[in-house]
Amino acid sequence: MMIVDELVKKGLEKAQGVQATLNRTESDHVSFENDKLKSVKSSQGTTISVKVIVDGKIGLSHTTDVTDLDGAVERAWDAAAFGSPAHFSFPPPRELPEVNTYDPAVPEVSKAEMVDLGNEMMAVVKDYNSDILLSAGLKKGVGTTEFANSAGTRLTSDRTQFRLGVHGQLVRGTDILWAGDSFGWRRREIDHVGVAKKAVKLFRMAEKTVPMGSGNLPVILAPEGMNVLLLALHMGLNGKNVVLGASPLAGGLGKRIAEATFSITDDPLIDYGIGSGCFDGEGVPHQVTPLIVEGELKNFLYDLDTAGRAGTQSTGNGVGCGPTNWVVETGNVSYEEMIRNTDEGLLVYDVLGLGQGNPMSGEFSVNVQLGYKIEKGEVVGRVKDVMLAGNTYDALKDVVAIGDKGEWVGGSMIVPPVKIGKLSVVAK
Repeated sequence: MMIVDELVKKGLEKAQGVQATLNRTESDHVSFENDKLKSVKSSQGTTISVKVIVDGKIGLSHTTDVTDLDGAVERAWDAAAFGSPAHFSFPPPRELPEVNTYDPAVPEVSKAEMVDLGNEMMAVVKDYNSDILLSAGLKKGVGTTEFANSAGTRLTSDRTQFRLGVHGQLVRGTDILWAGDSFGWRRREIDHVGVAKKAVKLFRMAEKTVPMGSGNLPVILAPEGMNVLLLALHMGLNGKNVVLGASPLAGGLGKRIAEATFSITDDPLIDYGIGSGCFDGEGVPHQVTPLIVEGELKNFLYDLDTAGRAGTQSTGNGVGCGPTNWVVETGNVSYEEMIRNTDEGLLVYDVLGLGQGNPMSGEFSVNVQLGYKIEKGEVVGRVKDVMLAGNTYDALKDVVAIGDKGEWVGGSMIVPPVKIGKLSVVAK
């Protein structure tokens, strides 16, 4: 009998419903700091989670002690006495979709190979400018999940993860420039030299610092810079925020909230995406969920309990109604053409202070950490001491171009560059 089956059996002694999950993980980490190897570490862990429904209330417990099964169940029972009402039943067995989350090449990567990859990435950047002070990081991980509930669902999944990146600091007098690139997903296949070359590209574009005027200007958000808009959407499309009435999108299904060129989908069935899998943390099969289609709000993301409170079905985004992999649909304008068609504007790669405004309402006011001025259709240099302000939902209605190629960002988003007609740019 698997541990999760034993937990379910024990839990049913007092509970009307039980869910048990066991996660095992192993990982290796290699880090470089100030141009030198800093650490090579390994870690492993096991986590057990138990959820029960006792007299209509939810109880949860977690432990890393696989010998304390009785204690884990008892703590879940005890928690249910003070838990919130359950608006769901545990799901019965259902057919699962197919998606690749395990690459056998990942466990074969040695620590020595990871060190070599880190050194090679830094060498590429150093060949461009030896004055850049570099940091790099690499991680490989292997995990297994076992899941069972009292409705008869029994699930297992294996997953891998591989990440790497290189970032640098260049000091020129009183000016400090930070730039770099990273990538991670569930496959071993990553072009580490390409990651380093992307970092070099960002440094090269910043060789010249140029003044930037204030005003309402066109802004091109690079795929990395799209976080400026996507943070608010993460919160606004979360079913829990909708049920609580906190989301500005509550009650907006079927309404147009963006330009007709803008569409976004939650897709956990992309092979090797960080957010990919065949089932969620509640044993619900993953599914593709269109969220915004041609500017129209189509769906929210739900877990079991929030879906029950909303009178709908889980979208397979439990627990917490969070996103899996987000895909912003590409447009028909190349990145180069987008820049050529901008007489004066700002190109944004990275910002500071995201989330410190009021992201629930869509408001943002951030410092541009890495941005470039566009003048007469060309990127002419890096900007300093510039702020970007606006509202996500206003910006989505002012999308004037979307790039024809999407890029993986963070391993869980595929995003093209997006041009906004006007945003407030404030230069100090």
